[in-house]
Amino acid sequence: MPTYEYQCRKCKRRHEASQSITAKSLTKCPRCGGKLKRLISSGSGFLFKGSGFYITDYRSKGYQDAKKRDEQVKPSPTPSNTPSKPSSSADKP
Repeated sequence: MPTYEYQCRKCKRRHEASQSITAKSLTKCPRCGGKLKRLISSGSGFLFKGSGFYITDYRSKGYQDAKKRDEQVKPSPTPSNTPSKPSSSADKP
């Protein structure tokens, strides 16, 4: 639910109210009964932290369980670009 900021025209007091988008604006100051003016505020931002967000982060429980089972069944791939052990002249007949 969005938070809206209001200022009383009489006592100049500011306050915030959490209201649905479809709710009507408040009109009466809770402190002095004066008329309220709804202000334009920056709202609350959000901050991305971590390595990122991926579509698979919020998949269903069933999908996540199946993925774990698949990872346990599949053998880990062996690196194909790993240099093989160099042969020495003592190994040759």
